[in-house]
Amino acid sequence: MGPKPFTPSINWSAAPMDSLRWIAIAWAIGAVCLLATLVAFRYLTPWGRQFWRITRGYFVGTASIKVWAMLGVLLLSVLCAVRLTVLLSYQGNDLYTAVQKAVQGIAADDANVKQSGIHGFWMSIGIFSILATLYVIRFMIDIYLTQRFIIAWRVWLTAHLTDDWLEGKAYYRDLFIDNTIDNPDQRIQQDIDIFTANAGGTPNIPSNGTGSTLLFGAVNAVASVISFAAILWQLSGNLELFGFELPRAMFVTVLVYVLVATVVAVWLGHPLIWLSFNNEKLNAAFRYALVRLRDAAEAVGFYRGERVERAQLWRRFTPIIANYRKFVRRTIIFNGWNWSMSQIIVPLPWVIQAPRLFAGRIDFGDVGQSATAFGNIQDSLSFFRNNYDAFAAFRAAIIRLHGLVDANSQGRALPTILVKPSDEATVELRGVEVRTPAGDQLIDPLDVALDDGDSLVITGRSGAGKTTLLRSLAELWPYASGTLCRPDGDNATMFLSQLPYVPLGSLRGVVCYPNAPENVSDAELQDVLTKVALAPLIGRLDEEQDWAKVLSPGEQQRVAFARILLTKPKAVFLDEATSALDEGLEFALYQLVRTELPDTVLVSVSHRPTVEQHHAQQLHLLGGGEWRLGPVEKEPAGV
Repeated sequence: MGPKPFTPSINWSAAPMDSLRWIAIAWAIGAVCLLATLVAFRYLTPWGRQFWRITRGYFVGTASIKVWAMLGVLLLSVLCAVRLTVLLSYQGNDLYTAVQKAVQGIAADDANVKQSGIHGFWMSIGIFSILATLYVIRFMIDIYLTQRFIIAWRVWLTAHLTDDWLEGKAYYRDLFIDNTIDNPDQRIQQDIDIFTANAGGTPNIPSNGTGSTLLFGAVNAVASVISFAAILWQLSGNLELFGFELPRAMFVTVLVYVLVATVVAVWLGHPLIWLSFNNEKLNAAFRYALVRLRDAAEAVGFYRGERVERAQLWRRFTPIIANYRKFVRRTIIFNGWNWSMSQIIVPLPWVIQAPRLFAGRIDFGDVGQSATAFGNIQDSLSFFRNNYDAFAAFRAAIIRLHGLVDANSQGRALPTILVKPSDEATVELRGVEVRTPAGDQLIDPLDVALDDGDSLVITGRSGAGKTTLLRSLAELWPYASGTLCRPDGDNATMFLSQLPYVPLGSLRGVVCYPNAPENVSDAELQDVLTKVALAPLIGRLDEEQDWAKVLSPGEQQRVAFARILLTKPKAVFLDEATSALDEGLEFALYQLVRTELPDTVLVSVSHRPTVEQHHAQQLHLLGGGEWRLGPVEKEPAGV
């Protein structure tokens, strides 16, 4: 019996409509199954609950309709890729079978078989051109849509977690919780990038598409297994092994292979989760120490502390290398197992199908498509095994971000004094107590009432609780109770620390802080800078510099007084605000505030006796919780 003419493996004229029908059905089923799986993870796994707590707001509410719509489009892109891959497997079958038929026709001198093979070959090449063009177009659109989704998610999550960190002064109060966290800055900048990229432990890169994400990579794997399982089942035959006949040998082999390989890989890869977490944690601590050294370079230079700094840096660096060595060893074992399994599987489909090919029961194209289907199922089922290390790194990012969210929540939950808006511009303290973290009393219940224009200086020995009292009134110190009535409204009450905060940016922004620079005219800025003896800086208002390093401590304190004049608060609390100034400048600035803002309540903390003359009342902290309150010009009366 001579060779048969070439016939296509599928009806290519019906393939477009069949594919559209398949994609529509697969999308509907896939969307329901994916949603059900995500809900199950949300309620049944710790990391799912952590993930939802971190980013819940992005996926609920009316604004989330666009988010879910984009996820639906990305799911559609994944299924289109799977369908194109399936069609390419049939095209490959036709290509090899057509070549085989052409060769058989030549060998048998059968012109009909020969021509059918030649025609099939060129038809297959034409089909490949169409499928390849569609594949490239889908690939490019997929990257664009994936990047658009990732960028939008990262923008929202960065804004959300930054707001969460700043809300309720959690950025400061986090320092007082039981389990403090390291490097919230890195968690917001780097871990959010890793989290939204969903690609494992690496930040997003512009070439990432759905295939680079863990979520849609898993969807692709499941859809590919289902699609190619039908092909492999059809092409699989029985295999006789040691006297036993194994039905559907290729299909059974790939399932057993992947099951064994995956179980072993999960066992080997489990330690990678905490090794990855520790790698991020230890590197962040080392980087923070380097930044601190850079920022304190002058002080370290004066102390000649290079030897101590070198030792401290090395103590932080050594654990990084120790952990990384463990990380490398475990990764080598994990990847070694995966690579071994990948190499073992390469010749297997050819070995299983070869007897049937040599017996003439299947065509060469069937063997090639069997190998393609086998490889796709193997790769898809191995997705979870091969990406276990990526999931471990992604899990570490979830842990770090959840730690930040949890720390913020705990920080806001710490006790604080009760703050109420006061009548007009008065300040009143009602039963304000301040304690140390250990519970020792710093200040016994304190009652103070200050009317418009009143002034109070707080004095006492170092450690008596002067600055801590101001921190308590600013809702920073959690070990305090009582009530503070103060002027309400944006910047109606200002608190100034000893070394003013100097933000990055232009000098204009530095002077106007915390107000928006565009709300302050050049004339106002020039006026206040002249009044606080910083007239030489007027010409540099729009200059971008790291002004915290350019301005001396004395100049920074004068900038703080300029902010008071621009903001015009109804009450201002100053903590050693003139410690870097000479007595002449100190006198001039206090007089300036009293002249420009006569109705502002002024409260100062100071060690300097020269500050007392600018205040009417004095609160002297004696230590052990005791205090005395009275006029500055008289000996303060006892409690």
